[in-house]
Amino acid sequence: MSKIKRILVAGGAGFLGSHLCERLVADGHDVICIDNFFTSQKSNVAHLLERPNFELIRHDIVQPIWLEVDEIYNLACPAAPGHYQYNPIKTMKTSVVGSMNLLGMARRCNAKIFQASTSEVYGDPEVHPQPESYRGSVNPIGVRACYDEGKRAAETLFMDYHRMHKMRIRICRIFNTYGPRMHPFDGRVVSNFIRQALRGEDITIFGDGSQTRSFCYRDDLVEGFLRLMAAPDSVNFPVNLGNPGEYTIKQLAELTIELTGSKSKLVYRPLPADDPTRRRPDIKLAKKHLQWEPTIPLREGLQKTIDWFKTIDFEQYRPPTPNF
Repeated sequence: MSKIKRILVAGGAGFLGSHLCERLVADGHDVICIDNFFTSQKSNVAHLLERPNFELIRHDIVQPIWLEVDEIYNLACPAAPGHYQYNPIKTMKTSVVGSMNLLGMARRCNAKIFQASTSEVYGDPEVHPQPESYRGSVNPIGVRACYDEGKRAAETLFMDYHRMHKMRIRICRIFNTYGPRMHPFDGRVVSNFIRQALRGEDITIFGDGSQTRSFCYRDDLVEGFLRLMAAPDSVNFPVNLGNPGEYTIKQLAELTIELTGSKSKLVYRPLPADDPTRRRPDIKLAKKHLQWEPTIPLREGLQKTIDWFKTIDFEQYRPPTPNF
């Protein structure tokens, strides 16, 4: 039996989706990338367009699509606060209606389906680090709820399709990830700091900089995706993927200034509503079931990301949404 699979990657022209497509194409699979290009760039996958086993379709998963595939990766949803708050109703629709459309396709095709969930399902956590068993502390009516609750609802749908229809599902809870092809204006802390440092602008820290995050380099995360999808069907529960190294936002800013050689100064602004104060994954399940853990330290990954940012023309990226 051929090991070549027909694989659909929704959100495949995005930061993580494009790297996933790249890996799957290199492995010889037939890859269909669908994306509505709200936050992604066609340039992220332009180098794949001439490959005979890659196809790009402009499509929004809120609308049904009929394809014949063996596996589905659902990475379609704006993930940066400025982007997902730009149209919060559409963000919720993408997570809920989009998931229903892809789950329906997976059921019809008897395909295995992967949901890119998020550490945001834990909200502003009262448990640290966050294990998959922790149910979270999310504000259901806050400005971030369209994303947080949308992803939580998507997980519910995946589990209910699994229980009702015996579908083969995978759910990954992604913690902060960074690397080349991040949108320079996505509003995330790594891209913000690098862009500001390279331009010699003040580096904006929201809050006092003591809040923490864990930063996983993109190559480590994509490897985790592939291992989770290939895991036994008994791994039908959410699995955290992220780097357990924990840094304050101020430490990240200072490291960015050091690696860029910038003369930027730190300036402080009020902390946005419902912004988590601590975030670090417990990755015991990933180690046990996937034999996975990150290998690239922050200094090394951040240097690679800075080097990529130096090669791009910021003017070639669409301007930020009005929420920035």
